[in-house]
Amino acid sequence: MVYYQGFVLEGFEGGLETQALLFAVFLTLYMVTVLGNLAMIVVINLDARLHSPMYFFLKNLSFLDLCYSSVIAPNALANFFSPSKVITFAGCATQLFFFSLLVTTEGFLLGVMAYDRFMAICSPLHYPITMTPGICVQLVAFSFACGFSISVVKVYFISSATFCGSNVLNHFFCDISPILKLACTDFSTAELVDFVLAFIILVFPLVATVLSYGHITLAVLRIPSATGRLRAFSTCASHLAVVTIFYMAMIFMYVRPQAIDSRSSNKFISAVYTVLTPIINPLIYCLRNKEFKAALKKALR
Repeated sequence: MVYYQGFVLEGFEGGLETQALLFAVFLTLYMVTVLGNLAMIVVINLDARLHSPMYFFLKNLSFLDLCYSSVIAPNALANFFSPSKVITFAGCATQLFFFSLLVTTEGFLLGVMAYDRFMAICSPLHYPITMTPGICVQLVAFSFACGFSISVVKVYFISSATFCGSNVLNHFFCDISPILKLACTDFSTAELVDFVLAFIILVFPLVATVLSYGHITLAVLRIPSATGRLRAFSTCASHLAVVTIFYMAMIFMYVRPQAIDSRSSNKFISAVYTVLTPIINPLIYCLRNKEFKAALKKALR
């Protein structure tokens, strides 16, 4: 067996023209992601009308999108034309840790945002008391704590593994499933733990979201006027769209054992939630949220 000091990220198949096209697409999406999420953060900070719990959570969501796309995209862009495409063990573990931390935190934060909408619509009189600035900070801190704990477990399994033989990762970034496939020792337990953690990451926030919107739907249906019902649903439409896109991609990839295999289609699904999803979030909120559009126009003027 041949031991080695790093991994080779195989990336996407194709010749030079395909790599150039993918590079242009990734670069464009990454630049728009950075500009869009930075704009969300700056506008929310500058406009006093947006200093509410909903926009506080949205600002943190933009921060997470900005960070986790930056964990993946720059390295992927560098590898499109790199002859070696090598990443060290330390670099791979670091990328895995921060990617897992940020994506897990975003999943829990989306659940928190669903709870915020539930309180705003179902208990509007208690909302200012329940969703105080201190409580909002605690909920965001809880989301980060969950992401940190789960990421530590994943990196622990990587650091305790022994790798030999092939060092080619069939992916464009370091994710735990393809890494464990290269381990010399039996890591079926680690793969099971990875599956269970993915299940927890997805199910708990998803259950919170479904329950929240179930109560919201019942509350909205009791509103006598059609205008009132439409206004109430419109405050949730953007969040529902973001949640749907996020969970569809994540469930397809991770809620099954051995999620990432040799099929190149899984790489493109990974690209959806690592490169495309972070740009969709600010676009959805910009297009559908009248308050934010007004604040953005004011900031541009």
